[in-house]
Amino acid sequence: MNNYLYFGEKVEGYTVSVINEREARAAAGILFFLGMVSFFNAYLLHDFRFTQIFVTLFMIDFMVRVLINPKYAPTLILGRLFIANQKPEYVGAKQKRFAWSIGLVLSIPMFLMIVIFEYMTPIKIAVCVVCLLLLFAETAFGICIGCKIYQMIYKESAQYCPGNVCEMNAKEEIQKISKFQSTILVVVFVSTLGVTLQQFENTPESSIPMMKCQSAKCASGK
Repeated sequence: MNNYLYFGEKVEGYTVSVINEREARAAAGILFFLGMVSFFNAYLLHDFRFTQIFVTLFMIDFMVRVLINPKYAPTLILGRLFIANQKPEYVGAKQKRFAWSIGLVLSIPMFLMIVIFEYMTPIKIAVCVVCLLLLFAETAFGICIGCKIYQMIYKESAQYCPGNVCEMNAKEEIQKISKFQSTILVVVFVSTLGVTLQQFENTPESSIPMMKCQSAKCASGK
């Protein structure tokens, strides 16, 4: 049984158990994509069946990751297939387990509210958005927010963090953004947002292009 119930892999050259970060990011991307599909399906069509399926699979996936063994988690297996030809990027297993435990904790109330009791509450939407943000940060930017929380709590024991942020020298000049670049970015963003909002306000509602209804699919009177 101990051959199955363990967390992380023993890799030569690493003093602690590790997880392949590329595999974890691929799995996060898969979950993020499915989560966005289920979210917009529920929001636009008011059909929560796909969301119920997704939340159930999400909870089971994280239960397998945290309580059994990550190598048997469905999304991690899929992620492993996609990145099979890429060089592994190993990170500490302890912080990954902590991060995935956060995902498991968030998934349980989601399962109860959406699948069991079918409650419509703002809390459900808030938890869903938090999960999507955590998944997006990891798959898009390689930022494991749960790992950063672990690093803040257990600063001395954190090893092999994603992006080598644990071992990074605070004084090391790497990928710095100058004040000029930051100012330009803020000015462009604010200007674009302002022009867009102003254009929407000045556009008559009657001139906004609308999608045509297909035959027999529009409500009467529309």
